[in-house]
Amino acid sequence: MPAFNPLVEKLAPPPVPSVFAWGRAYDGSRGPLIDLSQAVPGYPPHPDMLALLGEMASSTAYCGYGPIEGDADLRRAYAEHVSQVYGATLEPSNIHVTSGCNEAFASAAMTVAGPGQTVLMTNPFYFNHDTTLAMMGVKMRTVACRPDDGFLPKPDTIAAAITPEVRALALVSPNNPTGAVYPPDLLLAIFELCRTKDIWLILDETYRDFLPEAGHAPHGLFAQDDWQEHLISLYSFSKSLCIPGHRLGAITAGSKTVEQIAKVMDNLQICAPRSAQAAVARALPMLADWRERNRQEIVRRADALTVTMAKLPEWRVDSLGAYFAFVRHPFPGLGSADVAERLAREAGIICIPGAYFGDGQEAYLRFAFANADVATISLLEERLRDFRPA
Repeated sequence: MPAFNPLVEKLAPPPVPSVFAWGRAYDGSRGPLIDLSQAVPGYPPHPDMLALLGEMASSTAYCGYGPIEGDADLRRAYAEHVSQVYGATLEPSNIHVTSGCNEAFASAAMTVAGPGQTVLMTNPFYFNHDTTLAMMGVKMRTVACRPDDGFLPKPDTIAAAITPEVRALALVSPNNPTGAVYPPDLLLAIFELCRTKDIWLILDETYRDFLPEAGHAPHGLFAQDDWQEHLISLYSFSKSLCIPGHRLGAITAGSKTVEQIAKVMDNLQICAPRSAQAAVARALPMLADWRERNRQEIVRRADALTVTMAKLPEWRVDSLGAYFAFVRHPFPGLGSADVAERLAREAGIICIPGAYFGDGQEAYLRFAFANADVATISLLEERLRDFRPA
């Protein structure tokens, strides 16, 4: 057999399927399986969203190729939406539609960094960002985020890590895996640092629709005069509209950056799924109230997890926000993968081991609490209290 690309061959298998396999081994003795693994909305799409998807999928208008940067209707609708969210003025030329946010990250990273160059990320980090860079031959270095700091990076630590080969800093806020929400003043300080060092800030904002308070801009970076020269913001329609299977994301960047990203996208996808684009362009303004109610529901789920975990003093929630909690397990003699596998097999709780998110995270598990309703989250108390890995 011919050799494989070594940059791909050395990657570990995708982590989520392996976690699901542990769950399939659960015998059901503790009740229904509780899935806190992959970040998927724990409720269905709005009926109007489904109707729009069906209508657009049955239209011949969207069976052909579309513009690489995305259909005009969605670029315009999303530019208006982002302008409202951030209190800024953004144009359709600032928007590039992608097939999901993972593709948005891959396209952005490929646009600004090449083989042998370096992208900085935090530790813990989102594992798909790590593996994307690895298979591109781009080096990845991390900036440590400590539990005592709420898993937020310190600007001076970032500054010390920026060396001449660094092309970009990639952040996720609200964070995956910790849930940590980066305050606007911290993001501004980090942006100013990236501007001073002349590197890109790639900011993944997939979970921005689930901040604990409504009506507050996540940051003021789009108000900076030169934001287009250093900022690339990423987004996913999957979570707030409950359509991860339709694979739709977006990049907000300077128009010149969008032109460069289009070169990458033409070779990856040509264009994002067009019927989904047409449906989301209509749904985005139409379902604003529904999305707000869902944000409130996720906040209730976060509160329920906080209350539940407070009854389990051996377990500690070191960070929580948006979709995720980063939970310290009480078994120092076991690695996080061992604990997660036994939780799935013996207690019927699927979660992601902390070690999948970086070195030094063996004490942690990621709970994607947004997947489960309040009643289901309350079941964790008994199952975790009784859990004693053999």
